[in-house]
Amino acid sequence: MIRLHHAHQTRSMRSLWLLHELGVEFEVVEHAFGKNLRSEAYLTLNSAGRVPALEIDGRVLFETGAITEYLCEVFPEAGLGRAAGCGERAYWLVWVHFSETISQHAAALTQQHIALYEDWMRSPVVMKLEAARLGKCYQALNARLEGREYILDGGFSAADISLGQALYMAVHFKSLEGFENVQAWYERITARAAFRASLPPEGATLLYPEEFYPVQEGT
Repeated sequence: MIRLHHAHQTRSMRSLWLLHELGVEFEVVEHAFGKNLRSEAYLTLNSAGRVPALEIDGRVLFETGAITEYLCEVFPEAGLGRAAGCGERAYWLVWVHFSETISQHAAALTQQHIALYEDWMRSPVVMKLEAARLGKCYQALNARLEGREYILDGGFSAADISLGQALYMAVHFKSLEGFENVQAWYERITARAAFRASLPPEGATLLYPEEFYPVQEGT
């Protein structure tokens, strides 16, 4: 039995997308983004009170990077991982975990635009700085994708999933305009059925009710 604890438009979408790509049977338990994740029952699954939590093989895993590595090892036939000894293993690890570099800047912007609900709480300086840092991440991806359809020469992998989900959050704050390689790659991977299956269903309560949040000027 595989059970994923998930909240829409959070990093648990990374694990949900991967499960859909693996084509395995699993169950999803949806959580609202908020205090219910700090319930005594949920804290037995993830003591940090965050999503995801993945129940599998009698274990409970959290942290999306760890979940990605574990699932790719358990289901190697899907070809989404790169095993120890594979020439692409090192690069696979780098790009799987680079998704967290992107996500930390998107999370900072999520706090500024959404969690801090009063204008006086927000900092235009922080917004500009974090958006600029996302731009630097896009530059790194754009360079990597020069002449490539996917992050690795060997084809689509969980590295594309991890990075693609990070961009799904990041593009709410920083456009991909001007990063042609990233734009083409992002369009390619988000056209996949498994990505579409991991999106919030119609009528769901969204973390990002707006498609784009521009930097605010002044306070």
